[in-house]
Amino acid sequence: MEEKKNTEEDQHHPFIAYHEELPPAHEDPLIRFLHRIIRVTVKALAVLMVLVIMWGIGDVVFVLYTRLSEAPFFLLNINDLLETFGAFLAVLIAIEIFINIRLYLGTNIVPVKLVVATALMAISRKVIILDLDKLTPDYLLGIAAVVLGLGVSYWLIAREKS
Repeated sequence: MEEKKNTEEDQHHPFIAYHEELPPAHEDPLIRFLHRIIRVTVKALAVLMVLVIMWGIGDVVFVLYTRLSEAPFFLLNINDLLETFGAFLAVLIAIEIFINIRLYLGTNIVPVKLVVATALMAISRKVIILDLDKLTPDYLLGIAAVVLGLGVSYWLIAREKS
């Protein structure tokens, strides 16, 4: 079976598959079978991620309801706002992960920029909900290093595509 080599022009086109990790046609029947299993597994992950997103939306509604129904009614303090923001961001991160899964299924391309953006969103959520009174300086330095590394990675990836 002859493999298609990507040209320089193909590598910059957003809809050309750069590589196909799980080709549906493979000379070895066992590998073909295993590829089908992986594809079905990825589809199952997509379905489960949609369920997690729906569960997360329920959590956001529950958090808002419980916070707004306690005295003083219809008022949120800063901790309530941070918990609500954390719940919202968790749902948005789940949506980004679903998009990663969908792109993987649809294009056979690992969308590196989107993966880095999702990681950046996840660490940003962590930063937003941090309780600075309970953290060590080492932990904060670690978070800062991750944010810086992901930020620089995203900038470099975005710059390369321009």
